[in-house]
Amino acid sequence: MFNLASKTALVTGAGSGIGQAIAQTLARAGARVIVVDRDAPAGETTVAQIRDAGGRADFAALDVSCEADTLALAAKLGAVDILVNNAGIGHVGNLLGTAAADLDRLHAVNVRGPFNLCKAFVPAMLTRGSGSVVNIASIGGVFAVRDRLAYTITKHAVVGLTKALALDHSHTGVRFNAVCPGRVETPFVKARIAEYPDPAQAYRDMSATQLTGRMARPEEIAAAALYLASDEAAMVTGSCLMIDGGWSAGK
Repeated sequence: MFNLASKTALVTGAGSGIGQAIAQTLARAGARVIVVDRDAPAGETTVAQIRDAGGRADFAALDVSCEADTLALAAKLGAVDILVNNAGIGHVGNLLGTAAADLDRLHAVNVRGPFNLCKAFVPAMLTRGSGSVVNIASIGGVFAVRDRLAYTITKHAVVGLTKALALDHSHTGVRFNAVCPGRVETPFVKARIAEYPDPAQAYRDMSATQLTGRMARPEEIAAAALYLASDEAAMVTGSCLMIDGGWSAGK
């Protein structure tokens, strides 16, 4: 089950957090993983960890917001079997606390990034008649999150991108799905919590939004990505898999 031994997977934002966990999980399932990140030392660390565990991985530096660089990477690497669009950034603020520049910054990475990667790598999948694209969206792509205006806008766009791709390219053998995590205990989230006046209380408050009473671990999001990437999910396309500890149950 979940044997990716013959597959090549590309994972963006794989230098830390959810992306790193996805890269490691796909490698353990046998895939050769292209670890993509803007931060070369972080990306190389992920590669080293995968190789130390007996897996196959290579690093590629990329700013996903740059169309030309993304196309150049695709020309260099050739076709991939699995594309995981994980790279993303956030911004805290409602309308009054969000400048147009903030929205543009998030849009460049969170929306243009997946679009650029799909434009670069999906055509070869369509020609071959097989492939899986997994977009890491958010519960903020399904319902609004307070004081996360720009983030909510861009993650709704990721969900829309996923559904449009699945509809437009049905019957091709290429599948498009999204994973929508809730709160996840990543290094980024831990760093933000540490900035609160009372980090322990902030941690409890964030955990309490989920019915499980805790945040997800990156590995739990990676497990969902592995399923969607695998042939076992052959009947799954255009879906948004909620991994939110029940946060969305009352929405």
